[in-house]
Amino acid sequence: MSALAFEHVSHAYGDVLAVDDVSLSVEREELVCLLGPSGCGKTTALRVAAGLEPLQRGRVSMNGRTVADGAADVPPERRNVGLVFQDYALFPHLNVAENVAFGLAGRGAAERRAGALAALTQVGMAEYAEAYPHLLSGGQQQRVALARALAPKPSVMLLDEPFSGLDRQLRNQVRDEALHVLKESGAATLMVTHDPEEAMFMADRVAVMRAGRIVQVGPPSELYIAPRDAFVAGFFGEVNRLEGTVENGRVDTPLGTLEVKDLATGTAVEVLIRPEALRLEETLSSGGVIARVLAARMLGRSSLIHLSVAGANGHDLHLHARIPGRFLPAEAADMSLSLDRSQAFVFPAAGSMPES
Repeated sequence: MSALAFEHVSHAYGDVLAVDDVSLSVEREELVCLLGPSGCGKTTALRVAAGLEPLQRGRVSMNGRTVADGAADVPPERRNVGLVFQDYALFPHLNVAENVAFGLAGRGAAERRAGALAALTQVGMAEYAEAYPHLLSGGQQQRVALARALAPKPSVMLLDEPFSGLDRQLRNQVRDEALHVLKESGAATLMVTHDPEEAMFMADRVAVMRAGRIVQVGPPSELYIAPRDAFVAGFFGEVNRLEGTVENGRVDTPLGTLEVKDLATGTAVEVLIRPEALRLEETLSSGGVIARVLAARMLGRSSLIHLSVAGANGHDLHLHARIPGRFLPAEAADMSLSLDRSQAFVFPAAGSMPES
């Protein structure tokens, strides 16, 4: 029995189909990220789960109980969900403890106070119980919003871009803390993000959305190593893009020949190669691929090398290689280039029609 389940859910705004036949489940203690570009429907799906958007088609259930199916539509306050939004939505006229206690309506004052302090302790904010939101940093406000959502002990947590308002360094720290708190709570969590690195850091599984549909679901490592299409491969980081044509189960590229499965001879393809798949050596190998260095930049944990490689029809290819650590070859240096084929992906080119 899933803590949260979508079954063939669709939702439209006028003529725009924002969510298109989405089926997805989230288990207890699992964190699933809905990942995709702006406008792909991920926030709409979250709002349908929360009851903030009326279900138009399909079914939503929580812990085996139908909360929306077209006939019934349980209001948000009766779905036992915790909500954390991008802007935190804290009440400026209430102090931190009162903000958290707001979600514990129907209980006595002492019980609400105790519940609020327990939730604030969970996120490391108990010492700020009497402070007001305007006195807090962005990271502290985010923790308070998380505490308020967790205080009623919901079975499902729904997070909509909860870290996007924070600067990079603070965002890394806060989401690390939030991940541990969410796991300790035991709740099922569905989180919306447009940041693939954040999804890979936070999620047990990632559901990639495009134009209202889920195009691939799986553990982050699976989506990175075995993307289903060019969109998924490209969304998880920079790629070098080459064009080619399948001939007898192979496609020839300036970087070497790649094996191709299930594509007929004559199919136009797009070859996507991750920058970390390109390996460089100063010693030039006879008959190997020669790459000329256009620029080299240190990016902290890795170096980004801009390369020029001779391509077909006299057109040189501009490629990026990412090398761990400090690696800064001189501009215009010629280097030997090799390819890690496990990080090169071949997909039919847009609009191509394989021939049988």
